[in-house]
Amino acid sequence: MAGNLTRDEALERSRVLTVDSYTVELDLTTGEERFSSTTVARFRSSEVGAEVFCDLADAVVREVTLNGSPIDPALYDATTGRIPLTGLAEDNELRVVADCAYSRSGQGLHHFTDPADGQVYLHSQFATADAHRVLACFDQPDLKAAFAFTVTAPAEWEVISNTAVSACEEVGGGRRWTFPATERISTYLAAVCAGPYHVVADEYSGPDGQRILLRVLCRASLAEHLDAEAIFDVTRRGFDFYQHAFEMRYPFGKYDQVFVPEFNFGAMENPGCVTFREQYVFRSKVTDADYERRATTILHEMAHMWFGDLVTMRWWDDLWLNESFATYAASLALVSATRWSGGWASFADRYKGMAYQADQAPSTHPVVADIVDITSMEVNFDAITYHKGASVLKQLVASIGLEDFLAGLRLYFQRHAWGNTTLADLLRALEEKSGRDLSEWSRLWLRTEGPNTVRPEFTVDGAGRFTSFAVVQSAPVDHPTLRPHRIAIGLYDKGERRRRVELEITGERTEVAELVGEARPDLVLLNDDDLTYAKVRLDAESLKALLSGIGEFTDPLPQAVCWTIAWDMTRDAELSARDYVSLVLSGVESVRAASVVRTLLDQVRVAAQRYTAAEVRAEAVSALADGVLGLARGAVAGGEEQLAYVQAFAAVACTPEQLDVVAGLFDGSVTLPGLGVDTDLRWSLLLRLVVHGRAGDAEIDAEFQRDSTAGGERSAAACRAAVGTAESKARAWERIVSGELSNALLRATLDGFQDVERAELLAPYTEKYFAALESVSAVWPTELTRVLARFGYPSSAVSEETVARTAAYLREAEPPWWLHRLVLESGDELERTLRAQRAGGVAVS
Repeated sequence: MAGNLTRDEALERSRVLTVDSYTVELDLTTGEERFSSTTVARFRSSEVGAEVFCDLADAVVREVTLNGSPIDPALYDATTGRIPLTGLAEDNELRVVADCAYSRSGQGLHHFTDPADGQVYLHSQFATADAHRVLACFDQPDLKAAFAFTVTAPAEWEVISNTAVSACEEVGGGRRWTFPATERISTYLAAVCAGPYHVVADEYSGPDGQRILLRVLCRASLAEHLDAEAIFDVTRRGFDFYQHAFEMRYPFGKYDQVFVPEFNFGAMENPGCVTFREQYVFRSKVTDADYERRATTILHEMAHMWFGDLVTMRWWDDLWLNESFATYAASLALVSATRWSGGWASFADRYKGMAYQADQAPSTHPVVADIVDITSMEVNFDAITYHKGASVLKQLVASIGLEDFLAGLRLYFQRHAWGNTTLADLLRALEEKSGRDLSEWSRLWLRTEGPNTVRPEFTVDGAGRFTSFAVVQSAPVDHPTLRPHRIAIGLYDKGERRRRVELEITGERTEVAELVGEARPDLVLLNDDDLTYAKVRLDAESLKALLSGIGEFTDPLPQAVCWTIAWDMTRDAELSARDYVSLVLSGVESVRAASVVRTLLDQVRVAAQRYTAAEVRAEAVSALADGVLGLARGAVAGGEEQLAYVQAFAAVACTPEQLDVVAGLFDGSVTLPGLGVDTDLRWSLLLRLVVHGRAGDAEIDAEFQRDSTAGGERSAAACRAAVGTAESKARAWERIVSGELSNALLRATLDGFQDVERAELLAPYTEKYFAALESVSAVWPTELTRVLARFGYPSSAVSEETVARTAAYLREAEPPWWLHRLVLESGDELERTLRAQRAGGVAVS
C-alpha cells in the first residue's frame, strides 16, 4: 500500500538522515483535480553514499533533482509512493516538482465544494502520514524540520498556514501568499488551508506584555452561525491555564482555529493552524453538552501545542504520549478554568465508558501499542489511546499528586523542547520530581491490556454493622494482570455520602479494616470520586439501591460513576436492557451535567433498540419514546433539557400516535411551549418519518430546497438511504459502493442505510458487505474503506449466522490487519448484542 511506512524503515531512515528544512510552493489555480507542488528539502546524511527514499503519493512527477543532478522521474514508484535517492552527500538538497491530487477522503489536501454557494474550500490533514500527498518529504514524526510555504491561490481566497503570512502579492489573476519558516516540527503537523474563509480576529494578552494573535475561521456560508467570542473565551482561558501549569509560554506565534468541512476527526493540533470539524459551528440550537464538548476539544488541541507539537513522540508506538495526555489535560483545564467545573463527571461517564468498552473488545491492546507500520496506527486512534490512557494518567495523579505530576511535565518540556521522545523520557522526568520509581507502574498499567474488576465483599452482624470488609480484584482470563489501584470507597444513604475511605489496593484481596464496625449503608460505592480505572460491581443490596434511587445523588461525580456501572453491566448482560431503560427514565431528570444527559440518552436508545429481546423490543422502544416525550413536556419551556428529550424522542418514536406527534412537530400542527423546531431538528424529525414510511423522496427534496447547505446535503443523503423500500435500499447501496462519495457523504449515507427496525430489508446486504470489502480494500483510500468497514457492517442482522459469516470472512479473505481489526470489533459487538438480548427481563445480581 502506498505510503505504508514500517517502523523498521523509519528507524533506519532516521539513523541516516537529519532533515533541516522544506521549502514548499503550491499552486492551487491549476484545476479541480490536481495542484502543482514544488518541494525543496535540505537534509544531512550520516553516511556518504547512503541510499534512502523520499515519500510522495498519488502524484504525476515532473522533475526530481538531487544535489543539482537530475533523477529520472520514471524511477518514482506510484505503487509504493516512493522516490529512491542514491549516493547521498553529507549535505543534500532535493528538489521535486509534481502534480498532486486533491482528495475527497479527508486525507492530504481535501477538496470541498459548498453546495450553498459553489465556493471551493481546501484543508490539509497530514496525520498520521499524509503530508506526502501534498509535498515530497520524509514522512515520519522523528524527522522534524522547518516548513516554509508559498501558496498561489485565487484572489478572493484566504490562505492559512502554521505561521502568519509575511507577504501577499498579486500574480496573474490570483495572489501569492508567503509564509515564514516554522520552528522544527514533524511532517504530520504542517498545515495549509485555503478558500474564501470568513475570518474573525482577536488577541490574547498574557503576562509580561505577551500578545498572541487569535483568529477563528469558517466557510462564508456558515459565518452567521459562528459564535467567535465564545470560542475566543475558551481559548484565552486555555492559554491562561496551560502557560501557568506548564510554566512555559505558548511556543508558537499566532493561533488560528479553522472550522473545515468534511473533517475526519474532531480536530487536529497543527501548531498555529488548528483545524476542527465544522459541526462545532452550531447552525441550530444545541444543548450545553455540545458547548462543553467543543470546549473540551479546543482545550485538547491546545494542550498538544506543548505535548505533541513542541515535544513529539519518536514513533507511533507512543501516540498515547500525545493523545492520552491531551485528553487528561483538557479535562483538567475544563474543570479548573472554565464554567464546566463538573467536567470530571462527564469524563467518568462518557470517556471512561468508551475506554472500558474498547478494552473488553478482542482488539484491545496496551496503552503503549506495538505499531509496526502506518496502517496499523491509523486504526489505533481509539478509546484506549485516548480515554484509557487519560484514565491511567488520572489514576497516576491520584497516587503521586497533581503538583509532582505537573513538575515532571515542566521538566520534560524543558529537557526535550523541539525534540522527539519515548515513554522512558517522560517517566524519567516524573520519577525525578515525584521521587517514585514508576517502572512497575508503567509495566502494569501501560504495557498490559484488559480492565480489572473490583467488587466489595463483606459480612454484617445482627445490628447491620460490618464485621469484615474487603475489596476483591479480578482480571479477564485472557488478560490476567492484577494492578495496584488508588481507590476511594463511599458509603451512601439516600444519595448522601456519610463516610469515605481512600486506600491502595493490590492483589486479589485487600482488607479494609477502617470500615469494620461501620453501619451498612444503602449503597457501597467502590471507586468513589473515580480515582482509578477499573470496572466496578455492586453487592446485591447496593444494586437495588442504585436501581431505585439513582436520582437521589446530590454529587454529580459519584452519580456518574454509578451510571457507568449500570451501562457496563447492561453491556455485559448482567443487567437487562429493559431495566436500564427504566433506570434512565427514572433518573435522567436528576442529572445536572448536560453532557452526561446526552450520553445517557444515546446509550438508552441502544439498550432499547438493540439490546432488548426481539419479543419485547417494540414495547421497550415505545415505552422509551413515551418516557422521553413526557420528560420533554415536563421540562422548562425552551430549555436545553427540553431540546435533548425531543431529540431523543425523534430518534425512537415508533407507534402511530408517537409518529403523529413527530409529524405534527415537523409541520407545526403540534407545538411544545418554547421549543423552536429549527433546521437540524427538522431533519431529525423528517428522518424518523422517512424510516416509518410517513414521508419520502418528495419531502426530502422539499427540505433540501429549504436547506441547500453542506449539512442539508448530508442530512438529505441519510434520509434518502433510510427510505424503507427495497428499491431505495438498492439505490443507496449503489451509491455506497460507487467510490464516488466523499468521506462525509459516505458516512451520512451509511447512517441512513442502517436501520434496526427494518432488518428484513437489509438481509441481502450481509453478503454484499463482505463482497464489497474484498473488492474495495485494495483500491479505495484507506479512510473510505475504514468508513465502509465500520459503519456498513450488517449490525441489524443479529444472529449466529452473521457471527459465523464474519468469522468466515476473517478466515478466508485474510484482510490486512487494520481491516481485520475493524470487522472483528463489529462482530464482537454483534455477539455482545446477542448476549444482551438473551439476558431477558430479569436483572442478574
